Amino acid sequence: MSDAAVQPSDAKPKSFRRRLIGSVRSNKMMKSVVVEVVRYKMDSMYKKYVKVRKRYHAHDEKNEYKIGDRVEIIEHRPVSKSKRWKVVKLIERPKGY
Repeated sequence: MSDAAVQPSDAKPKSFRRRLIGSVRSNKMMKSVVVEVVRYKMDSMYKKYVKVRKRYHAHDEKNEYKIGDRVEIIEHRPVSKSKRWKVVKLIERPKGY
């Protein structure tokens, strides 16, 4: 076995958790936000791209994200009945905040 095949001890293992970027649509719950992710999917009949929106309930431990913020969410273990995602970082805050 060569030294090149061995990973260095400071290398982090690759995470297989999905990461999505979306905007916060609701922050009325305690420690939770609703994040809307917009994707473009090709329509099977008309062969043109259509906008598909999906909303995810995500865990926000410090209640720091506001409506309109663009955030990154990552898959997480179930926190409650509907929360399986966790907010990782703020990407952009709308102007005026």
